[in-house]
Parts: sequence; structure tokens; C-alpha cells
Amino acid sequence: MSSLSRRQFLSLLASASAFGLPLPASAEAAQAGMTLGPATPFSPEMIIDRARALAATPYAPPPMVAQDWLDLSYDAFRGIWFDTRHTLYRGQPGAVQAEFFAAGLYFPHKIGLNAVQNGQSQPILFELRTFDTTDQFPTLAEAGTGFAGFRLLGEVEVEGRFQEYAVFQGASYFRAIGRGQIYGLSARGLALNTAGQGPEEFPVFRDFWIEASDPGAPTARIHALLESPSVAGAYTFTIAKGEATEMTVTSHLFPRTDLTTVGIAPGTSMFLFNDINRTRFDDFREAVHDSDGLLMMNGAGEVLWRPLTNPSGVEVSAFSDATPRGFGLMQRARSPGDYNDLVAHYERRPSLWVEPLGDWGAGAVMLVEIPTDKEINDNIVAFWRPAASLLAGRDYRFDYRLHWCAASPAEGRLAAITATRTGARVFEEGRIFSIDYAPHPALGPDPAQLEPRVTSTSGQISTTLVQRNPATGGIRLDLTLRGATGPAELRAELWRDGHPVAEVWLNRWAGA
Repeated sequence: MSSLSRRQFLSLLASASAFGLPLPASAEAAQAGMTLGPATPFSPEMIIDRARALAATPYAPPPMVAQDWLDLSYDAFRGIWFDTRHTLYRGQPGAVQAEFFAAGLYFPHKIGLNAVQNGQSQPILFELRTFDTTDQFPTLAEAGTGFAGFRLLGEVEVEGRFQEYAVFQGASYFRAIGRGQIYGLSARGLALNTAGQGPEEFPVFRDFWIEASDPGAPTARIHALLESPSVAGAYTFTIAKGEATEMTVTSHLFPRTDLTTVGIAPGTSMFLFNDINRTRFDDFREAVHDSDGLLMMNGAGEVLWRPLTNPSGVEVSAFSDATPRGFGLMQRARSPGDYNDLVAHYERRPSLWVEPLGDWGAGAVMLVEIPTDKEINDNIVAFWRPAASLLAGRDYRFDYRLHWCAASPAEGRLAAITATRTGARVFEEGRIFSIDYAPHPALGPDPAQLEPRVTSTSGQISTTLVQRNPATGGIRLDLTLRGATGPAELRAELWRDGHPVAEVWLNRWAGA
């Protein structure tokens, strides 16, 4: 399985008025606003019915753009951007405005976009007059392309100033940010055969419906029709922007074939290096990653932390559970000095916490880590895999809430793990693992009262040491692994007075 090389084309999203700044208008844009087609009655149930009907018919992919649009260079494709005078719902007093992207280059499919207002849906017609280009942009036929996606704008930082806070573009990918954040990891509508046998399948959001908001409404509402050769689906996103941006997602899935390796609520991120593997990279920076760990709250109420790695080969981890309370890829290093990168600002990338709504039953949180030597590759994927296959001809529903946040709702009750380091012991046999915990009242005043409980599936834990870390004010746990003959699954807990006081630390040591 190869890493997902998406970073370069995702940078296109930021290259044209990513922060809602005004752009020059073309001479052709004589009339402001998008052109809409005939109105028809709309309800979310209509999309569900359409997905169900599609699943009962052979798959037909969405229309492709013309070859000359696919053949555009990266720089040429960056030379077309949306003219903000045509922003959908601009000037209306609701919570949402939308701007659009043209298809081409990395985005080969034309997707359908619709505006919904007062119970009526109208198709948004693609017109090149709503876009601007550089002087060097080639003359290409309007009919050769179409929409590739859109971004939502709202009053995120300052009242009265509409700026971008969510993007839907490319297959079933979408991203969002909260206040003060910049884009990092992505979510997907569905993952199919990720780290499975054979090629991965990427479903596409082929049609969207963007609802106008009522005056003063706190949320935006988006509907999407998803399809691939194996499945059709109907999605509704209710989006509340703010300090953290929250998306309540309702998904209805209709498999065409039995889905044995399906991924629900997948997140896709990048991890190159930090203190856990710093010595492998000749880089002036302290760390490079959009996420540094997988956080989970299982059905038993345990909070588990698995630091991410950049392995030498593809690593797949399964964390079995029933009725999970949440999981997600977190970005915990929040100081600029944690990275020493004054351009990328990794400290401002969001975490993504998935909160299941309702009983998801038995299954596993899956973590896929793919080796990479460049930060342009998204090499981390996390999702929920149901224990039972999703069968063809059946209907399935999964509801969840996505928190694009600085810290997840699961954090705070116990001491959080802030860093993991490892290295060979110098004066004795074995490998040391050093785990730092943030200050927390549950840890108590005396480290001597803390009881470490450490296990490994291979080798022996020879020594443990708990001490206060004067640099952080928290606690450090050092443990030594000896004699591991194969991959070792490590687990460490801190207890005091018969109760856990910190997140459970999980790690895989694959060997030198």
C-alpha cells in the first residue's frame, strides 16, 4: 500500500483567498452571483432514496473533465481561482457562504452542486465567468471542466468578516478548522479496503446540496451523495463553527457488494518525525507532523494514548472494542518551539476527535502507519471497522460528531501523555522508553505514591522509574525493555490509591 500523496494539491486550497481576502475581478464577470437552474422540491430523504436506488444498479462513475484540463501543470492550475463577487449566499444574514473550485489536474471528476433555500433545490451552473485567471492561463473550453468542490465561509474570528473554515474537495475528503487554527489533517466520508488485500477504493461525493441558513442560525447544513463501485451513501453534515468546529454527521450506507474491510469516520494525517524517531532525519526542525498520537476512549471508559510512528514498513494496529466512546488523531505539541518551523506552523493544526452517536456495536479502532520520507505525504489513517461485514442489499446507518479542536472532550479527567522518547540503554542491555505526563491533580503531590503497571508481549520489563519532571511540572515514567525477540506491544499505566490517574500508554516496538 502506498502513502496518500495529497499534500501538494491540498496546498491549492490555500493559494487563492484562503482567508477570504478580496481578489481581482475579471472583465467577463459583468453580473455578480451564481446562475441557478430550475427549482425542485427538496428533502434529505430524497438523497437517501437516491442512494438506495443507485446501490441497486450498476456503478457509473461521475463525468470526467476534458484531457486538456487534466494536463494542466501545477502552476497553471493554481492560476485559476474563484471570483469572490459570485460567492453563494453572499450578503444574506445566515451562517454560511460558499465559494467553488474548478476541476482539473488532481481533481478528475465533475461533481454536482445545488443550492437549497425554502425547501427548494436549484442546481448551481458551472460558468468560467465566475473564476479569474492569470495572464498566462491557457484558453480552455468551459464545457471541459466543472466543479471540483467548495469551501464554506463564516464569521469565525471577527464579526462581520466571512472567512474559510471548511473545505469539501477530492473524492470524499473534507477538512475544517476552529478559531485560530490552520488546515492540517483531513476526514473522509468512507474508507474501503484501507490496508486490506488488493487496491484501496476511494468513494466520491458526487453531488452536494448546500442549504441557506436562517438569519442568526448557528449552523450550516450540507448534504452529500456518495458512491463507488462497492457502495452508495447519503450524508448530512450539520456544522457549527467556533473555538472548535463541530460536524454532526448522519450517514446511510447501501452496499452493492459485501464490505469486509470498511472504515467508518476515517481521518487521514501526516507524521514524519518527533522525539520518538528524531535521529532518523537530517532536519533543522524539532518535529514535523499534523498529528502526534491516536487517542481513544473505549466502551469500558479507559482513555488510551498511542504515539504515532513513521515505520520502516506498513504497520496496521487494531484496538478491539465494543460501543466506543470516541477516538481520533490528536496534535498535542502546541508550542512553536516544539517544531522550530516558522512557516508551516504545525502547532496550529487541529486535532480530530470522532464521537460516535448511538451504539456502534463491536469492532476495532484501526490505525494504519505508512513509511514516508517527506512531509507532503499523508501517511497516517485511523477509522472504526465494524466486526461484522456490511452486507450487500442491506441498509446501515452510522451517526457521529467530528470535533475539529485543540483538545478533545475526552481529555482533562486524567493526566495526559505529552511526549514519548526511546533509545538504546548506554550502560546496560535493553531499550529505554521515557513517557512524560502533563501536570494533573490526580497525580498527587508525591511521585513515590504512584504505582506503574507495565507489560510487554515480548521480552521483559526490567526496570521502571517514576519521578517528577522539573522542566514540565508533570511526571516522567521510564521503563526498560530487554530481550524482545519480535514486535513488542507495550502498555503502561499509572495508579494511585487503587485508581488509574493517567491515560493508558500503548506502543509497538518493532525492533531495531
